[in-house]
Amino acid sequence: MDLHQFGELKKDFPEMKPGDTVRIHEKVVDKAKKKSQVFEGILIAKKHGKGINATFTLRAILDGVGVEKVYPLHSPLIEKMEVVKKGRARRAKLYYIREESQKKIRRKLKSKTVNKRETEAKQKRKTEAKPEDSKMKTEKGKTEKKIEENKNKKEKPKAETENKTKENKNKEKK
Repeated sequence: MDLHQFGELKKDFPEMKPGDTVRIHEKVVDKAKKKSQVFEGILIAKKHGKGINATFTLRAILDGVGVEKVYPLHSPLIEKMEVVKKGRARRAKLYYIREESQKKIRRKLKSKTVNKRETEAKQKRKTEAKPEDSKMKTEKGKTEKKIEENKNKKEKPKAETENKTKENKNKEKK
């Protein structure tokens, strides 16, 4: 299969991590009708990075039965993805959740509800360049100006430093 068969890769999906509660709006073709169906569940796994083969697995309990769905990340059938709650998981794959009860899952994930305004503001901050960021950062976050100042301090003439060391030695002898 060639990449051009799939079209362009999606770039507008939200930042999702295992443990998050995610709501997916997917297109469902029913004979002549096209409907949008919503599936909300806990993200238990992300696989294959962000490329064309990338997938994620959602788990939800519907009518007392555990249901897992694996979605391709760049599927054209997915209309919209949104993160409902942010969960703090300590593992990359949450397969152990399959055996846990709902109460234990909630306790383990320690989820926080997501405010849409906050997420939109974060995305705007990422896209907009700050004036401070325009300076090229190198050497563990120091700006070029600070690097130059440090170089100037290090580049003191050797004669001055040698004179100071000789003076200090003479003082110590007296």
